[in-house]
Amino acid sequence: MRPSSIKLLNSAAGKRPVKVLFVCLGNICRSPAAEGVLRTIVEENGTEAGWKIDSAGTGNYHIGDLPDQRMRVHARRRGLELTHRCRQVVSSDFDDFDIIIGMDSQNIANLRYAAPTPEAEAKIMPMGELLPESSGYDYVPDPYYEGSEGFELVLDLLQEGCQRLYDIIEGHSNL
Repeated sequence: MRPSSIKLLNSAAGKRPVKVLFVCLGNICRSPAAEGVLRTIVEENGTEAGWKIDSAGTGNYHIGDLPDQRMRVHARRRGLELTHRCRQVVSSDFDDFDIIIGMDSQNIANLRYAAPTPEAEAKIMPMGELLPESSGYDYVPDPYYEGSEGFELVLDLLQEGCQRLYDIIEGHSNL
């Protein structure tokens, strides 16, 4: 994990509520799934009062829509209901959130471009840094043009990455 991400996670660990924004391109697959996964983890641990969780997209393609039907079906099979309405990242998100997590390098580049200040840019980190090395992934791939396996892979990766994020913030795991 990069030193900047370690610093970001350590600084967020001392805040309540911890405010996390997940970001992908259209906010219809990966980022709302990450939001749903982390919400479930937080609720199962009874710590929801200490967290604010949201998601957004860098593109404006699906504003107001529910997440992709295929992602909702695969998530529902795991007990997750994705009811988020898609939205685009706005400049105030950099003030409203402590950690802004991009799903891949293009999302990270788009977020860095959108960040209004160096302090805002310091809140950005890649989801890949939370994934175990054993996964073989350093980003969360876009399942939009994939079959069922792509959606299942994304949910598997997000489950592991969000659990690690939760464990680090709650002090159950070291960086």
